Formats: sequence, C-alpha cells, structure tokens
Amino acid sequence: MSHPNDAAAPHAVDSDLSVGRVLRSPALLTRECLAGIITALALIPEVISFSVIAGVDPKVSLIASVVLCLTLSVLGGRPAMVTAAAGSVALVIGPMVHAHGVAYILPAVVLGGVIQILFGVAGLARMMRYIPRSVMLGFVNALGVLIFFAQVPHVWGQSSLVWLLFAVTLAIVLLLPRVLKSIPAPLIAIVAVTAAAWLLGWRVPDVGDEGPMSAGLPGLNALQVPLDLTTLHIVWPTALSIAFVGLMESLLTAKLVDDLTDTLSSKRRESWGLGIANILAAFYGGIAGCAMIGQTIVNVELGKARTRVSTLVAGLVLLLLVTGLSAVMAKIPMVVLAGIMMVVAVKTVNWHSLHPATLKRMPWSETLVMALTIVVTVWTGNLALGVLAGVIAAMMLFARRIAHVIHAERELSADGQSVRYTVRGPLFFASSNDLFEHFDYGRDPQQVTIDLTHAQIWDASSVAALDGIEYRYQRHGAQVTLIGLDTRSNAFHRRLSGKLE
Repeated sequence: MSHPNDAAAPHAVDSDLSVGRVLRSPALLTRECLAGIITALALIPEVISFSVIAGVDPKVSLIASVVLCLTLSVLGGRPAMVTAAAGSVALVIGPMVHAHGVAYILPAVVLGGVIQILFGVAGLARMMRYIPRSVMLGFVNALGVLIFFAQVPHVWGQSSLVWLLFAVTLAIVLLLPRVLKSIPAPLIAIVAVTAAAWLLGWRVPDVGDEGPMSAGLPGLNALQVPLDLTTLHIVWPTALSIAFVGLMESLLTAKLVDDLTDTLSSKRRESWGLGIANILAAFYGGIAGCAMIGQTIVNVELGKARTRVSTLVAGLVLLLLVTGLSAVMAKIPMVVLAGIMMVVAVKTVNWHSLHPATLKRMPWSETLVMALTIVVTVWTGNLALGVLAGVIAAMMLFARRIAHVIHAERELSADGQSVRYTVRGPLFFASSNDLFEHFDYGRDPQQVTIDLTHAQIWDASSVAALDGIEYRYQRHGAQVTLIGLDTRSNAFHRRLSGKLE
C-alpha cells in the first residue's frame, strides 16, 4: 500500500539498516537516538490520557509503556515500531475495572498475553493477509482522524497564549526541516516552547496537569484476587479483547511500517513478543498495550528511525523521564505535544485514497468498505471494531460479486438426443445456489452431460447443489454425467455426494 508521502518525498533513508551498522556509525546512531527521544516525549500525553480511560493511575500506564517499549525493542518482529499502553486496549480494560476494580487487571492481562503467545507460536498471524487493501486504507485514515481530534481539546477553547505557542510549534515542525535536517524539528519545538514558557513565566496547561508525576519506580504487582473460576469468569472476556485488539492493531501497524520502509517484518515474532511484553507489563506496570501508530509515525517518518535502537532509546528516555526527570517532564506544555501529534495525524492519512479522481476510478464496493471502516472506527473509537466491520463488509461484497460469475453454456447435440452444459467459475455456497437456474430440466433430452473442466468445487454446498440438479433431472427421467472435475474437486465430490441431506 502506498503512502501519501511516498510520491512527494522518496525514501532518503536507507531502509535496510542493522543495529550493528548503526552502532558503528555516529551519524546513524545520532539519528536513531534523536528519533527515540522525540518518540518518548510524544508518548507521554497519550499514555496519560489512556490511563484515565482504563481507570488506572497515570504512573501505572507510563511504567507499563516503558516495559512494553523495551521488551518489544528486543523481542518484536518489526524494528522501529513503537509499542506502549494504547487507547484501544484501554477501551476494553476500562469497563472491567469500573465494574470489578483494578485488582483484576493483572490476571486479565496475563491471560491475554498467553493467548497472544499461542497465536504467534501457532503462526496465525498469517491471517492478516486476508485483510483487504480497502480496510487497511480505512484503518490508516481513521487513525489519522482519531489522533487529530484527540489533540483538539488541548488547543481549541484555550487562551490566546496557547494559540501563540501552537502556531510556534507548527512553524518549527513544518518549516525548520527545510533548513536544518540533522536534529528532528519536533524535538527542537518541545525544547524551545518549554523553555520559553518556563523562562517567561507563562502559565499554560502542561503535562503535570494531566496526572501526578511523582518520581521513583513502583514495585512488582502482586496478585490480589483468587485464582478460581469466578475470577476466570470475570477476566476471560476482557483477556480475549486485550489479545485480539492488541494483535490486530500491532500487526496492521507493522504492515504499514513495512510499506513505509520497504522492508519486511516477522508478524509471528511480533505476536508472541507482544504476549511476553504484556505479561511482563502486567507484573511490572499493570496494564496491557500494543503498537502506537501515531508515535510509530513520529519515529519512522519524522525521526527517520529504522532499527531497534530508536525504540530502545525511547523506552530508556521514558524511564528516565518517569523516574529522575518527572519534574521536568511535568513542565512540558501540552500544546506543543498536541501540535506535533496533529502534524503526525495529517501525515498518517492517506490523502491519495480520498482524492476525488482516485475515488472515481475505484470500484464503489472498495470505497464503501473503506468508508465503513473509517466511520465505525471513529464512531466507536475502537480500531478492532472498525477493522472487523470492514472485513465483514468486504467478505460479503466479494461473495456477492463472485456469486454471479457462474456461467453454464448449453449445447444440444445434432441429433437432439443429448445435451452438454459447460460450467465456468468457482462453485461455493453463494454461487452454487444460482447454478440451479442455468438448466432446462423440463425440455432437455434424457442424456445430460455437465462439464466442470472450467469450474472448481469449494464446499459442501456445491456438492449438495450438484446432487439437487441430478435429482431434478432424474424426476424427468434423464441421466446426468459429470465430467472434467480436477483431482481435488473429484475426491471432494465423491466423498460427500449422496451423503448430504
């Protein structure tokens, strides 16, 4: 899948970097480290806001993000992809916390992590290939919308001073890269705006207003609920949601980064790595997470990072900010982080897919699937529901489209004593229902040949349909002969024919 930036700015960064090469090159190491720093700073406001959704202390989400980021830097299958406590996972944890309390987070996250490990070990990540391009486009565009509007409250309705700092942030992020490329513009914006607000004594909403920023590290979480069937009954629906929402968002984001960097990733490794990271975060942090597409775009597009070094640095910097530099972190104005994320949101949207000329050329069914994915995701705020709705719609439209590609050509013999039907197209539950209509049961002679050389049998519904056609001809005294089946279809037909009610 192409990205809006691809045509305008071809990759000026080597897409195939190793950690060893980065460590041997001061320039590459500097680039990766600076990308990690701005990524860590970009994580702070979203992680804190997601902690409110999940009903946990902000410090819990920040420490969990450190654990997730560091663990996936080592175990993950997609280098440079940022993993932390995410809003999509917070959305599914929140209802359980509000109903039963925070004590159930630990067993729910651990069980979710185990499911993710099993998913990865079993190689089920291959199922991601069945997500259509139109759903991917909807996923990316909806994320851009969600990221943008999540930042609006930090700007809209605020004082004129906040708007001034917002304008300064945009100017630095958008214009500075034209003259200075060695240092990421978002990092300069954060330092400059924070320093200006502090030195001039300007009072604007900052990170400290979002939640307590006490220094130090928490201890390991202890299990506070009994391991019995009652606990399992409470946590298993949330654990399943954690597992599959996290996997879906991480694997879709990994595919997006693959496209942006022209590299491949191991979805299987990413799956079991995410499971291990979530289990560790449960015991030392307390909340689950998954890939963060906005921060990943910051790391990969704005910071030009390509290796695990960047995410390792991001995790270490976030750890330093949460512990020793929490007082400094608390002074960062929220507007500068909001401005950066708004730029990220605009860059995330695939504008080419929304261009009128593109929409005019695209089949209406694919445009509908993309639009449905966007609407459901934005309306519910749940990426998993949006993608699920898009995939189901794509499947239904595909089944409807190919259900009508079955053709049966009728050829009557010269003497009128036999008739031959040549069937073309795939036979499955949708198309086989239409197959009945292609035969002239009452007027055909008593010798009927159905040539299936150009057709394939894919399910039991097709076998039942062929049996039904034979039965109808038998009622008219005609004999049906099937020819041309390939080896697989023939074996499938012989195994089920006459045995289906």
